[in-house]
Amino acid sequence: MPVVLPALATVNELAAWMQREPAELPEGAALLLDTASAIVRAEARQRFTRGTTTVALAPQDQVVTLPQRPVVAVELVRAGGRVLRPDEFRVWRDELWLAGRFGSVVVTYSHGYVTVPADVRAIVLTLASRVLTNPSDLRQESVGSVSVTYAAETIGASLAPIERDQLARYRPRAAVVQLGKGRHW
Repeated sequence: MPVVLPALATVNELAAWMQREPAELPEGAALLLDTASAIVRAEARQRFTRGTTTVALAPQDQVVTLPQRPVVAVELVRAGGRVLRPDEFRVWRDELWLAGRFGSVVVTYSHGYVTVPADVRAIVLTLASRVLTNPSDLRQESVGSVSVTYAAETIGASLAPIERDQLARYRPRAAVVQLGKGRHW
C-alpha cells in the first residue's frame, strides 16, 4: 500500500503567497498543492516530511548511503540473516558504516525535516500559483488592445529549470539498489 504524504505547503500559505484570502482560492487548491508536492518530491527524490522507511541496500566498501534525508535515527539493521547489534554499525549523516562485510543490508530508519525547508516550500507554492494564475495553459491571450503573454514555465504543472537546479542539492548522492523484490525480509 503506497504511503500517503501530506502536501509540502498549506492552502493558507498558498493564499498568502498569492496575496489573496484563502476563500478566494478555488476548491481544487488543496489538490493542486498535493500535485505540486508530488512533482517536487519526484524531482528531489525526497519525502521531506518526517517518516520511517525500510530499504534494502548493497554496501559499497562496507558503507551504505541511506536515500531519505536527513537521517534522524536508525532503528534496525539486518544483514547476514540476523539483526545487527548497535556496535556493529555506525551512522554518520546519511551513511551507515558497517563493521563487517555483507552482500546486502535491510535498514529501517526515520528521516525527514521537522518543518519543510523554506526553499522547497517556495518551489511548491510557486508551481501551484503558476497553475492557478494560468489554469487553461494559455501561451497568449488578448482582449481588445490588451495582450498578455505567459512564459513557457507557466504552461502545465512542471518545474522550471532553475527550480530543478534548486532541488538538485536534496537528491541522494548515490543510486539506490532494491534487492530481493517480492521477498519477505
